[in-house]
Amino acid sequence: MLDLKNIRIVLIDTSHPGNIGAAARAMKNMGLDKLYLVAPQKYPDDQAVWRASSAGDVLDKAVVCESLDEAIEGCQLVLGTSARDRSMPWPLMDPRQSAETVMNEPDDHQVAILFGREDRGMTNEELQRCHFHLQIPANPEYTSLNLGTAVQVVCYELRMAMLNKAGLKEAWDWEKEWDVEAASADEMRYFLEHFEETLLALDVINPKRPRQLMPRMKRLFIRSRMDKLEVSIMRGVLTAAQKLLKKD
Repeated sequence: MLDLKNIRIVLIDTSHPGNIGAAARAMKNMGLDKLYLVAPQKYPDDQAVWRASSAGDVLDKAVVCESLDEAIEGCQLVLGTSARDRSMPWPLMDPRQSAETVMNEPDDHQVAILFGREDRGMTNEELQRCHFHLQIPANPEYTSLNLGTAVQVVCYELRMAMLNKAGLKEAWDWEKEWDVEAASADEMRYFLEHFEETLLALDVINPKRPRQLMPRMKRLFIRSRMDKLEVSIMRGVLTAAQKLLKKD
């Protein structure tokens, strides 16, 4: 499995230094630290440091390159982000697919993920240097993403793919995560019968025209995966309601 340390985030011709800082912060949040800057228009700059917040160490190690060739030298896999459809088809992935692809690389490979200019992205020539194109499936009516946000989305998917690959991202475990045992199927059945009886007594349900009220309520309660204590509390409420009805 590829280590996150083997992944370069490459920003091309960035115009606003604040975006460099935002990208550095996004990277550190997700455990990446190799930042390459191709011909940044204004760097170093205090705005980059300010936007990086506590990710100054990522900025300190950033490699400033004069050309894209220099930034991707030694990389066995290069992906380029693009929000535009191209006239010539190219292998296209979303961030999740690309992250899984990256994690499947041999552990000694170097990977570069390229992000273009804030106003016009990457050129066709730059995209043609990439093995795959990466496109974030944003709202088609407004696909423009801030550079730092785009880096965050991609880095998040890389981290999740790494955790899944390493077996560190486990499914939710009731026994580990919850303080009360889950209600059993028969306990839920008795509760729902009790609930329906109470609704009938309250005239909430018309037995001649029940419609879909109880099926929808069953779906609601079953979907919530109630625990034993929650079922007991609810049945106590129902019992109290039934006692009040008898007094009337």
